[in-house]
Amino acid sequence: MGVVKDLLQDVAIPRFYKVSYKLDDTHIQDIPQAVRDALKREGTLDQIKSGSTVCFTASSREIANSVLILRTFAEELRRVGATPYIVPAMGSHGGATAEGQRAILEHYGITEEACGCEIHATMETKKVGVSAEGLDVCLDAFALSCDYIVPVGRIKPHTDFHGPFESGIMKMMAIGLGKQYGASICHQRGFANMPVNIPSFGRTALKNCNIPFAIGIVENALHQTHTIRAIPNACIEAEEPELLLLAKSLMATVPFEKVNVLIVEQIGKEISGNGMDPNVIGRTYNGRERPFVDRIGVLDLSPKTGSNFNGVGAADVTTRRVFDKSSFEETYPNAITSLIMEYVRIPVVMETDKLCVQLCLKAIPYLGEPFKVVWIKDTLHMGEFYASESLIEEIKANPALSIDGRVYQAVFDEEGAFVGFQAD
Repeated sequence: MGVVKDLLQDVAIPRFYKVSYKLDDTHIQDIPQAVRDALKREGTLDQIKSGSTVCFTASSREIANSVLILRTFAEELRRVGATPYIVPAMGSHGGATAEGQRAILEHYGITEEACGCEIHATMETKKVGVSAEGLDVCLDAFALSCDYIVPVGRIKPHTDFHGPFESGIMKMMAIGLGKQYGASICHQRGFANMPVNIPSFGRTALKNCNIPFAIGIVENALHQTHTIRAIPNACIEAEEPELLLLAKSLMATVPFEKVNVLIVEQIGKEISGNGMDPNVIGRTYNGRERPFVDRIGVLDLSPKTGSNFNGVGAADVTTRRVFDKSSFEETYPNAITSLIMEYVRIPVVMETDKLCVQLCLKAIPYLGEPFKVVWIKDTLHMGEFYASESLIEEIKANPALSIDGRVYQAVFDEEGAFVGFQAD
């Protein structure tokens, strides 16, 4: 990239302030006790008969304290005389293979040894009914072979559609437990219909399958467990929207109206279904909203996402490192199932981190004002980030934001790889 490097070598990267973002840090201190307390609710654990088999779910997202939550639930099931099993509930993720889905769980430490029960991974499904819109509803075949199914999942805003039910229990039944085949059916009419299909598929599963209750989890913006609630079957449709509103009230976003450049150090499936959460960055496959960002640069894939580069298509510029790590076989099944191609498009590829940042800056018309630049680790960790000096007045005007008073430079090694920030 001799010519490219020459064209960008004089692009100055601004200096930054380290910004602390005051977020609601309310969270559960004793996770096992919180699970046990939740299961004391009438209509939940008391519905499980001794000698029965119970299948419960683990997802493709990295849920805080997931191993503790799943292990404690397994212990409580055994305490009442049931045999617990875990199944991956993640639709087409993991390359749409049983081995790939088991590997995702292992990335998060969810193993048979850690959770104290067997994990059954399969892509086989069975039809359990027809939705009100006339679509077949299919669920994990092994889960259906058990006496009970208990969905366990995090409730949060979805990345690409909005409604009373987004990412959560209903989606776990409609998409996660549907595996690739069932998820594909739910997606086939496009994301415009997902606010209808998700609850409709969920209602069909709740009616036709032996799902006595579910466990909903809400996290705060610091990726800490805020709420664990066991919800009886008859209450899921009423209570999940309440927990979704709670999750929305707790989440963070880039706290500025307008940003010229957003640098994201890493994206990954454990961070967001789209690698970087559109609710945080304001850019989806079909539009833009606050915060309005001109250019987004992505420097790397997270270690836990492996070679899945879903979400890089929302960026304008990325790096050779991301491109070299990427696997089409690992990533494309999710895009084929969801019918969204935009997130797996390849943006402009720069040889180094430094060139990626410089191109983002270069590719903005200069109108006489210093560029506003925000630099984040990823969209799941917004408690601390870096903002260019040009944003100082907006930082001062926001009581949730504070700085340490020092000015920082982004530091790159001789090869152009980002190594961190250094105070002047």
